[in-house]
Amino acid sequence: MPSLRALECLIAVADTGSITQAALLLHSSQPAVSHQIATLERETRTALLRREARGVRLTAAGRVAVADARRAVEAATAAVRSARVVGEAGGGLLRIGCAQSLTVALLAPVLRDWRRRRPEVTITLHELAVMEEALRLVESDDVDVAVLPDPPSERFHLTAVAEEEVVLAAPTGHPLAQRASVRIQDLDGAPLVHYTAHNRLGAWLDQAFARAGVHPEAVMRTSVTATAPQLAAAGLGVAVCPVSAVSAGFPGVVRAFSPRWTRQLMAVTSAEPDPLVARFIAGLRRRGVRVPRGVQTQLDEGAAATSE
Repeated sequence: MPSLRALECLIAVADTGSITQAALLLHSSQPAVSHQIATLERETRTALLRREARGVRLTAAGRVAVADARRAVEAATAAVRSARVVGEAGGGLLRIGCAQSLTVALLAPVLRDWRRRRPEVTITLHELAVMEEALRLVESDDVDVAVLPDPPSERFHLTAVAEEEVVLAAPTGHPLAQRASVRIQDLDGAPLVHYTAHNRLGAWLDQAFARAGVHPEAVMRTSVTATAPQLAAAGLGVAVCPVSAVSAGFPGVVRAFSPRWTRQLMAVTSAEPDPLVARFIAGLRRRGVRVPRGVQTQLDEGAAATSE
């Protein structure tokens, strides 16, 4: 396999018509250039140059070889340039996995900024309802980073990106909706729109309910986190959900818990993030979770009433 240096020497000789001039162009010596050309000729088993009184000329084999040599050197240069750009977080491919409920509230503003400011970065997004699927994508190197709530710390590198409030969603007129805030104990016996086993939020909430000694009545279950508050608003019960699952124009009532109930959102990578991924994670940390104005107003009004 010829070295890139040998190919560069062949190109320089072809461009200058002289081994001496090629050596000057490459900041090398004449013997060194001659040695590289001789190495190429041994590998090709044919003469690439014809020595003449006024310099050198390419043979027919040399003309064919120099065309491929130019492409090889250009490809190598492009590879180095592309790697440098990605290493400096200036371009490349960024593959993201995330929990479905976080796409709009957490990722969308950052993705919009990257599309505007870094159009040279190609972004793919995998939205997932099951955390184990997202973790498998990280382990198999099918995504560069996954953004998930409270993932397991074993086998992964975790970076905290935001803290998200857990809230109660209820239909207008529900007794709990009349309160400025609710306690977890208020859910004892309450009809609850809960989550299927595929959604780890259900198990996480069940653990919290067990620690508090409360037993809500699960009237139905959904695998999609953002569906639970909508079903609650339709009158099927109440839902406990992350605030990111409550969309703008929510037709029901949102109440904060007292004491405040939160969960951590983490960026999950298989190892220390590379510069491109680290820059994206930093953007998530700066932005945080975006809460729709109407939802935030309800939470603020409830907090103000509680403090009075």
